[in-house]
Amino acid sequence: MILPNEFKALVVTETQDNQFIRSTEQKKIDDLPEGDVVVQVLYSSLNYKDVLSATGNRGVTRKFPHTPGIDAAGIVAGSTDEAFKPGDEVIVTSYDLGMNTAGGFGQYIRVPAGWVVPRPQGLTTMEAMVYGTAGFTAALSVWNMIESGVAPDDGDVLVSGATGGVGSIAVSILSKLGYSVTAVNGVVDETDYLNEIGAKRVISIDDAGDTSGRPLLKSLWAGGIDTVGGDILATTIKSTHYGAAVTCCGNVASVDLPLNVYPFILRSVKLIGIDSQNCPMPIRKKIWQKIASEWKIDWLQTLTTEASFDELNDKIELMLQGKHVGRTVIRMTEE
Repeated sequence: MILPNEFKALVVTETQDNQFIRSTEQKKIDDLPEGDVVVQVLYSSLNYKDVLSATGNRGVTRKFPHTPGIDAAGIVAGSTDEAFKPGDEVIVTSYDLGMNTAGGFGQYIRVPAGWVVPRPQGLTTMEAMVYGTAGFTAALSVWNMIESGVAPDDGDVLVSGATGGVGSIAVSILSKLGYSVTAVNGVVDETDYLNEIGAKRVISIDDAGDTSGRPLLKSLWAGGIDTVGGDILATTIKSTHYGAAVTCCGNVASVDLPLNVYPFILRSVKLIGIDSQNCPMPIRKKIWQKIASEWKIDWLQTLTTEASFDELNDKIELMLQGKHVGRTVIRMTEE
């Protein structure tokens, strides 16, 4: 495969007055960081972490100019590692991609071979980015909950942040596997959407949180997939059945967890942290295989908005305004 002289990338630049601007620039392959594998990015996707990077959040990206995009799927254009050859179809998510390593909002990336996953049969390149980091995180959460012993017959499972990328896919996978899912709505009422992707019941943010300070609450949930943290996570933990498992993968509500040890020592509740960024490759490949086969969602189109590279900046603004629902896949190639 012949590498191009130039390619397009979204670049975030810091101005002299400490503002951050986004623009489309022409880049060269030599501008990319060192790595083993060059990938032509056919599709990327939009995640909250991308928005943070695109607005100059130094907790995500330390140095600018920078190209965000924590997800990429495409074709190997060049490799110095014998595990990959030009033409291989691959997925790159997690690790440092899009954070401090130029990411999937460029039409080419260069990364270590250890970051690259062969695209499994059963997923198209575009479908792989419907899942992306969000879908992988959702599937990893479901897998951990199941491995902890929570079965469909045990009762309802609560999913917080259910209108977001991780939450939407978690609701969908759980529903496909036969679980009865209660979804926590967002700021904007998306009840119809949540019912369409498999939620049996939808509750409000206010109903999902308890501020009474009681150490234990009425037993409601057999398990939980939490994507927001804070009071909703604490309330979920205090409201579970004996032996329940709750996974935690986000902190958009708060990094603090206002509860005590009673749910853990009186109800034997398990709290499982989910780290998709540095998940070991054997588990990563196993989860992607499940996503591509028995866990593949039948209603991917319902979850998905496809946008062109030229529309990316508008989609970032939409997420900043809290109006983003489901998954937005970015087509990185020209029409």
